[in-house]
Amino acid sequence: MKPPSGGPATATRPSSPEPAAEQERRERQDRSGSWSRRLRSRGAWTGRPAVLWAGSVLSVLVVTWCVTAGTTDAGLLDVWRAVRLAVFGGVLTEDFAQTYSVIINLRLPRVLLAFAAGAALSLAGVVMQGLLRNPLVSPFTLGVSPAAAFGAALAILLTGGSAGSGSTLVIGSALGTALGVSALVLGLASAKAMSAATLLLLGIALTQLFEAMTAALQFVADENTLQAIVRWTFGSVNDAGWNDVLVVGACTVAALPLLLWFSRDLNAIAFAGDDAAKSLGVNVTAVRVGLIVVSVVLAAVVVSFCGVIGFVGLVGPHIARLAIGADHRYLLPFSFVTGGLLLVVADTVGRTVLAPSVVPVGIVVAFIGAPVFINLILTRRAAQ
Repeated sequence: MKPPSGGPATATRPSSPEPAAEQERRERQDRSGSWSRRLRSRGAWTGRPAVLWAGSVLSVLVVTWCVTAGTTDAGLLDVWRAVRLAVFGGVLTEDFAQTYSVIINLRLPRVLLAFAAGAALSLAGVVMQGLLRNPLVSPFTLGVSPAAAFGAALAILLTGGSAGSGSTLVIGSALGTALGVSALVLGLASAKAMSAATLLLLGIALTQLFEAMTAALQFVADENTLQAIVRWTFGSVNDAGWNDVLVVGACTVAALPLLLWFSRDLNAIAFAGDDAAKSLGVNVTAVRVGLIVVSVVLAAVVVSFCGVIGFVGLVGPHIARLAIGADHRYLLPFSFVTGGLLLVVADTVGRTVLAPSVVPVGIVVAFIGAPVFINLILTRRAAQ
């Protein structure tokens, strides 16, 4: 007998629901697979060790060549001979004494300081770009470097110009101001749920503010203090000494393995986003705060010794990303190389193109970085 029309339809037996743990595991695998495919699509898995080795060898060759550049004749053999005498000792002949002094006391610390400062700024830039997921972010565009410069200028003014490059007071003032501004920017971004574009606009506003405050300090400074402050506004590695190289180099070299330790977490945040990174077991808040602090410390230390050098933290990571891909396990060390090479070459151009006059490295880098920054903006706009 047929069932009466309009009666209740026979219900199909529902399938047993998938356990919550199994469903979460599948979602995590899907996110992880998507993240890995995205890295592969950006060329992060092809030829990276060879590129790293080539960059390391090239950096040694370029640094050595830059030491030979200058008004005093000094060849590659002279550089190796001077370094060998300084490291292992030996008899310094009278005819080689002047060349030895120029290489060891003037050129070599200058070139090494430029490389260490460029590497530090590039590392800071690539970390900020990854954490904020925006290639236009850098210590300069977020206002960190101008804030550190204001702190250094304030310390110089309060001491009447007696606080020189790399003094404890200058470093502490620059670091404290930079950390304060970073906390303000990130705090506002978190509280107001700002987009990356809004965060960049906030950084530009803070940059203008601190540049105006630094200019106000110059307005009330006397002649000697004014000369010392102007050095920070231009950005320079003039009068570099071995103590400067030791401090900046030690901070940069110590930061690299620390950042590499968190490179996988940085990959997860940069490519999968905060929610997906949390599902992969990443403590996003702790990683973001810790790595931002490391980046700010690097930028502040460089500013306290070399002044404001913009665009290295922007251009260095961009060049490295084009050459080696976006995987931070390889992008971080290669950004170390590209940032160092960029600043070394810029400083060499600045002290040779108008010799014997020396163009501050901050000016030379701005001529290089501004077109790249404009290109990044236009490219990103076209992609959107």
